[in-house]
Amino acid sequence: MLAEKFKNNTIILASASPRRQELFKELQIPFSIDVKSVEEVYPTNLKGEEITHYLAILKATAFDSSICENDIIITSDTIVWLDKKALEKPKNTNEAIKMLQKLSGKSHQVITSVCIKTISKQLVFSDNTIVHFKKLSSEEINFYVENYHPFDKAGGYGIQEWIGFIGVTSIEGSYFNVMGLPVNKLYEELKKF
Repeated sequence: MLAEKFKNNTIILASASPRRQELFKELQIPFSIDVKSVEEVYPTNLKGEEITHYLAILKATAFDSSICENDIIITSDTIVWLDKKALEKPKNTNEAIKMLQKLSGKSHQVITSVCIKTISKQLVFSDNTIVHFKKLSSEEINFYVENYHPFDKAGGYGIQEWIGFIGVTSIEGSYFNVMGLPVNKLYEELKKF
């Protein structure tokens, strides 16, 4: 449906995440992938969606010197927000286990911001999903981290993996947002763009 609207554009998804690429593919719009290296550092006073907005814009800004007239750049950033703190990607096994211990038996927010950028305009929006986890046992946490190595995932887990099947009791909001891309909101924003 949107393919016709953007037939004269080059849509660039600036994400190395295989999950985001897979989800974007389902929108049925031709796109290419180009990822610029960006140091994902943000001011410490930012909270919640301010963090993901800042990082999504930062990733889009990396294209300033190379963006062409018909390009549409799409960048995105996801965090897990728990107890007024951001849980980003764990650096190692120990960090992943600690994150899952923190999430165990609690509810947290998954916040994703998306930036859509052309040579002349920029739009940023976000989505927020609440995820409820059961109390996880040490065995379950260790099994998941050892077998799934969730080091490229905010909060140290993927809802579409084993831990999501056995640990997530319910969600409020978009499932795909938890995977890293609020596809329904992105579709609506692209329709208006």
